[in-house]
Amino acid sequence: MDKESQLIEELVKNALYRMDESTRMIKKSLSDISDEEVWQKPNSSLNSIANLMLHLCGNISQYIISSLGENEDKRNRDAEFSATGGLTKAELLKKLEDVVDTAKRVIFDATPNQLVRMRSVQGFTFSGVGIILHAVEHYSYHTGQIAFWVKQLKNTDLGFYDGVDLNVKNE
Repeated sequence: MDKESQLIEELVKNALYRMDESTRMIKKSLSDISDEEVWQKPNSSLNSIANLMLHLCGNISQYIISSLGENEDKRNRDAEFSATGGLTKAELLKKLEDVVDTAKRVIFDATPNQLVRMRSVQGFTFSGVGIILHAVEHYSYHTGQIAFWVKQLKNTDLGFYDGVDLNVKNE
């Protein structure tokens, strides 16, 4: 395998891993909250967990499925934040998992030309690699917000790394 192919494979493998990690952490965060709590807002200037999940679906769809995957952009960003109910916690999680699974397939199938081609998304200009980095980082960012809000609601450690020694030194 040539260096270019190895580099692409490494980028894809790590992007998919990071997306899976965010999904895992969101699922763990949601395990002990109710359908009502998922729609609760900390205050009027912040979003509910449900709004953040809808926002993640919209953003990942727009950046990965639509732009990188070269499909029509159907996002309605304002609706992600204005929703106040209508979906259960399980339905929200299923929607997010479906979007992430589709996005992961698009990333996995991306050609070298798709990865380097520049395109406009949300008024910004990115290469395919830039789109992947944005989507993965954005997913992680809002995963942290969701985890923080659940910790605030429940006053508990979510145990993302239970059983893992995070104090091991680098080799």
